[in-house]
Amino acid sequence: MKPLICIPTYNEVDNICRIINAIDELELGFDILVVDDESPDGTGDAVDALRAKKSHLNLIRRKGKRGLAGAYIEGFRHGLRNRYDFIGEMDADFSHAPDALRDIRRLIDEGRHDVIIGSRYVAGGSTRNWGFIRKCVSQGGSLYARLLLGLPIRDLTGGFNFWSYACLDAINIDGIVSEGYVFQIELKAKACLHGFSYIEWPITFEDRRVGQSKMSRKIVFEAMYKVLWLRKHLK
Repeated sequence: MKPLICIPTYNEVDNICRIINAIDELELGFDILVVDDESPDGTGDAVDALRAKKSHLNLIRRKGKRGLAGAYIEGFRHGLRNRYDFIGEMDADFSHAPDALRDIRRLIDEGRHDVIIGSRYVAGGSTRNWGFIRKCVSQGGSLYARLLLGLPIRDLTGGFNFWSYACLDAINIDGIVSEGYVFQIELKAKACLHGFSYIEWPITFEDRRVGQSKMSRKIVFEAMYKVLWLRKHLK
């Protein structure tokens, strides 16, 4: 199996080389693609410098700050063009622990599931360094989407996911209309609607080590509205 990890970045110069090196130290055979939205802090330049030493590392530079969903779609396109068996999503800020990739790699090699979801909300999953309100918003958001869309997945909003080539090829990633957290919901909903098998594997999600969280009240309310929109239009 040939897997790729896509890491979107915007102003992650303090994290990006560290997370790449942490992944590589595990020696699990993941290729890495960084999709950078013209970070003014030099994130893209830092990755470029590292590429000279790492043939499995690639970089896509996008003009301007164009958003998380678009960065992932760009990464998925790259993965499909290059015929990766599995294409994954991972944050640059260590909120997704690199050690969790050991289990992900094993699940990929077993070949029993088309979608592998790093889940905070199944037995053994958890969050760390989160306040009470953030926990309520996150768990409530997944529950809200589950009930409205009739989906069995417990962690719909999480962004540590791995998709088989067949799944991403079938669900038409260019037809994805959502941004932000709803992007993750739409991807998982489409995978379920197309009948692809999935597993939710427990992970610990830790609050970011460096920088500031991108969560805001506006994002939360926008997500609530867009889930309602998806209920009517998803197909």
